[in-house]
Amino acid sequence: MTGWMDHLIIAPVILPMLAGIAMILVRDRWRGATVLLGLASTVGLVVLAIMLMVLADGPVVRVYRLGDWPALFGIVLVLDRLSALMLLLTSLLGLAAFVFSLARWHRAGPHFHPLFQFQLMGLNGVFLTGDLFNLFVFFEVMLAASYGLALHGSGTARVRAGLHYIVVNLVASLLFLIGVSVIYGIGGTLNMADLANRMRDVAVEDRALLEAGAALLGVAFLIKAAMWPLGFWLPATYAAASAPAAAILSILSKVGIYAVLRVWLLLFGGDTGASAGFGGTWLTIGGLLTIAFGTLAVLATQNLSRFAGASLMISSGTLLAAIGTGQVAVTAGALFYLAGSVLAIGSFFLLIEIVERGREVGADVLAVTREAFGTGEEEEPDEPDEVGIAIPGTVAILGLAFMICALLLAGLPPLSGFLAKFAILAPLLRPSAAGVPAMTWVLMAALILSGLATLIAAVRAGIELFWASPTGRIPRISLLEIVPIGVLLLLCAALTAGAGPVMGYMQATADALYAPQGYLAGVLAAPPAIPPAIPGGR
Repeated sequence: MTGWMDHLIIAPVILPMLAGIAMILVRDRWRGATVLLGLASTVGLVVLAIMLMVLADGPVVRVYRLGDWPALFGIVLVLDRLSALMLLLTSLLGLAAFVFSLARWHRAGPHFHPLFQFQLMGLNGVFLTGDLFNLFVFFEVMLAASYGLALHGSGTARVRAGLHYIVVNLVASLLFLIGVSVIYGIGGTLNMADLANRMRDVAVEDRALLEAGAALLGVAFLIKAAMWPLGFWLPATYAAASAPAAAILSILSKVGIYAVLRVWLLLFGGDTGASAGFGGTWLTIGGLLTIAFGTLAVLATQNLSRFAGASLMISSGTLLAAIGTGQVAVTAGALFYLAGSVLAIGSFFLLIEIVERGREVGADVLAVTREAFGTGEEEEPDEPDEVGIAIPGTVAILGLAFMICALLLAGLPPLSGFLAKFAILAPLLRPSAAGVPAMTWVLMAALILSGLATLIAAVRAGIELFWASPTGRIPRISLLEIVPIGVLLLLCAALTAGAGPVMGYMQATADALYAPQGYLAGVLAAPPAIPPAIPGGR
């Protein structure tokens, strides 16, 4: 029988689903009740995620069988260290974005609150499901909600970018469905653990078709992960979206990373026969190209939201390149990088919304004009210059937050971004009989140059925002907006301070991913037998 703690596994799916349904029934007649429901749900998800992370931090993989059916016939939810990590990151980012939206954005259009809850439901379902079909189902729930959030607040630019986003993801969903169908036709199952067990026994004449189906599935995942050239849609979509929507949507790229990591290591890990390592080189090459594209985009853009989108692409490229190496220690460093980048980029999207309130319309165009042609004004030599500049407290706080975000995104010491990049590169640079591979040097150069480009672009933007344009309006902010940003940045600082224990958790997670026997045994184990009824009992 299932203990009560095991029922917590399905709670991250059930809780936002029930909250979203209740919000639809309440509608806008009692907005206060809707806000309280949303707050209770998002706070509850954080508590659940912490409990599940404690539950998952052990050798036993927790499996929840709906209806107590065996995994081969029923729906299973699987909790391990990786899924628990993603649940915690999603819940923390979701709570920050939700609280930020309460200042004003949740009133900008209808159905924001139920869409937000269904977005969380889809994300949590993706991270917990144990079979490919339900992965597709939760993908569609997640995407359907993201369409509404991307369009929330209307506006021509938002609608145009949102429609592009919808079309691209509909194509990705079609590829996903075709890939799943091909895999089912060859493998005879969609349960990921059962499919991994059958990989060795796939006939030689069927293996090419199975790999083609997996490639289609991978393209769908990589579209979501924004790998170049499949991620052309990301900067424009996230730049046009509202701040809380962009913050929660930023983790969708990590959904693609998660799906690649989970499915690739289960189906094409070291113990899967002739297909072992299938596509790994392409992951690394695609990741490097994505870093290169994101680096150029960071340097080229004068728009802060597009800058954040380009930084998101760099983070996706870094993760893909690291995962593609197929090394356990490198993957552990990549997971540490994933945690820090999710929190840093989410806080940056929220911060941009506040910072840009104090800028005049067309400020980005004026900045380009000043850089190219100068202001055309000459200083008066007989007027003494004033020493120093009065910086209001609000601008100082925003400037400090901007500086921390810039350091995190650039990966400079001593913050978590630098530690994560060091954890990725250190195992690759260990001397061996064959020497250090050329791809390692390319990856190291890409990480260094992308960090340098991000720093240059951030310094340029910071000078324009906080120094060169002192006549701009001082933005008015509320505690509901600045507190979530501060909490996310404090969590990034906590990652730095607790790098040792966190890295230990990531190493254990990577070890389990590359040696999935515990995962397979836990999922495929027969459900516990129902004890016989006591004679004469009721």
